[in-house]
Amino acid sequence: MGIADQLQEDMKKAMKEKDKFRLSVIRMMRSEIKNREISQSESLSEDEAIELIAKEKKKRQDSLEEYQQAGKTDVVEDLKREIEILDEYLPEQLSQEELKKIIEEAISNVKAESPSDMGEVMKEVMPKVKGKADGKIVNQLVKELLTS
Repeated sequence: MGIADQLQEDMKKAMKEKDKFRLSVIRMMRSEIKNREISQSESLSEDEAIELIAKEKKKRQDSLEEYQQAGKTDVVEDLKREIEILDEYLPEQLSQEELKKIIEEAISNVKAESPSDMGEVMKEVMPKVKGKADGKIVNQLVKELLTS
């Protein structure tokens, strides 16, 4: 079952269970997907839908940090719940070890030797981990491995 179908089924389920919060998050995601499809004049692939959901999750994570610093605990809790719901539609995140293996492989493929080769390594790694790892974490690990 594709993400669009899964969102549709989960929306029906949330309506039946009268789970307004989950319903609003699912509707928001369906709306984002539909808007992207309209702007592209074609249906999104599964990878594009996953990328869109990951982007929405990232927005919420960034906002979460700001609201935590501002001490807005009610908004923080809502954002955490939204992130949990969005996580259900994303592929399982790679572990640090799995990520390191992919990065080390990329470093040897592009024959990177110093931090100045970081761009080449990132170009090699990001398509492989798209939706499965946060770009900031990938960036940090690449820096660590290139400087060690």
